[in-house]
Amino acid sequence: MKNASNLEIMKGLLSGSISKDEKLAFDFPPPIAKLLGFELTEVGEGTASMSIETKTNQHANPMGTIHGGVLCDIADAAIGTAHVSTLLPGESFTSVDLQINFFRPVWNDKLKASAKPIHRGRSVSRYVCDIYNSKDKLVAQVTSTVMTLRGENASGR
Repeated sequence: MKNASNLEIMKGLLSGSISKDEKLAFDFPPPIAKLLGFELTEVGEGTASMSIETKTNQHANPMGTIHGGVLCDIADAAIGTAHVSTLLPGESFTSVDLQINFFRPVWNDKLKASAKPIHRGRSVSRYVCDIYNSKDKLVAQVTSTVMTLRGENASGR
C-alpha cells in the first residue's frame, strides 16, 4: 500500500487486506506483541484496542496472578498503536512516561486494552488506556505521555 497512511495500513492489517508478512513502513505487530500474544482488535484515528488471552503458566508473577508488566506492555502497545495512527510519513514517537493503577488481580482470562487520547498536541500527547477482563470489570488503568519526533529526531526510529 504505497502512500497509505499509518491508520490505513493498520486498518488493512486488521481487515486482512494487508498481509502481516508484507513489508511495511514500520514493524507491526512488533516483536513484543508477538511474544506475549497481543492481538490488535480495533483501530481508529488516535484510538486502538488490543486483546490478550492471559495464561498463568505463561504470564504469571511469583504470586500466581498475571504479572503487572504484562498489563503495562499491552497498554503501552495499545497507546503506541493509537499514536502511530496519527503520525505522518517520516514521523516517529517516544514515550515520556507511563503510569499504571491496578484495581483487581487477573488469572486466566481474556483482557481488552483500549487506548484513547486525553490531549493531542503537535509534539506532546497524553493517552489513557483502560484494561478490562472478560466480565467487563476494570482491571487496570494506564496513562502515558508520548512525544512526536520529526526530522533528524525521528531518523532511525
